[in-house]
Amino acid sequence: MSISAALSSKNFSVLPAEVVLENVSKTFGRGNRAVNVLADITLTVAKGEIVVLLGPSGCGKSTLLRLIAGLETKTSGQVKVDGHEVTGIDARTSVVFQEPRLLPWRSIRKNIELGTRGEDHSAEIDALISAVGLAGFENHLPRQVSGGMAQRAALARALSGFPGVLLLDEPFAALDALTRLQMQDLLLEVAAAAGSTVILVTHDIDEALHLADRVVVLGERGSGIAEIVEVNQARPRDRSHPALAPLRTELLSRFGIHP
Repeated sequence: MSISAALSSKNFSVLPAEVVLENVSKTFGRGNRAVNVLADITLTVAKGEIVVLLGPSGCGKSTLLRLIAGLETKTSGQVKVDGHEVTGIDARTSVVFQEPRLLPWRSIRKNIELGTRGEDHSAEIDALISAVGLAGFENHLPRQVSGGMAQRAALARALSGFPGVLLLDEPFAALDALTRLQMQDLLLEVAAAAGSTVILVTHDIDEALHLADRVVVLGERGSGIAEIVEVNQARPRDRSHPALAPLRTELLSRFGIHP
């Protein structure tokens, strides 16, 4: 069964949410120990859009993601999800981290169910387990499955709460090259079938070009958005499509790499 068929065959529906950042800044610490991580970030992510955040280490990509999720508090500006300001941990968003963060004593299914916040969504959990390719492994413990399978479970857990916004912080960085490519395609299929707005952090330019509607490039720490690159290629995309080559060259050049 295809992913779209698996999800549409159950009562699985997501209302994608718009994300609006208005002059958002974030500083850690005070006085001479203050570190300005983000400055004057203004960005709107449309409902159902996939936006990838790209930039040098320490530029605030993960911090920006945490501000949207309500895991950090902004220093100034406004963060809005679906028109409502984010003032704390926000149920309209779900986060997938670089490591799966599964509870080792709970089965794969029980870990996925954590995203439902105690509500009974058995049919939807079945659909998600099927959609991410974990059917037959739902009763395994995390130590009994591969890293790629554990990250599939983390993705399913994030989706089980029907988030309007799916936030991913370098979710495939720890995976081997082949599994990473497979997970990229899985994310695209699941995101299209579920309908969530997606914001993803990565250091991988090829990953950004394969996934994004827009690539938002952040400048050095304490600065703002340096550039926004539109990726006007329909999905599914051919990773070697010649139209992506100039975009890759442009992004590499921004980081001082000249292919």
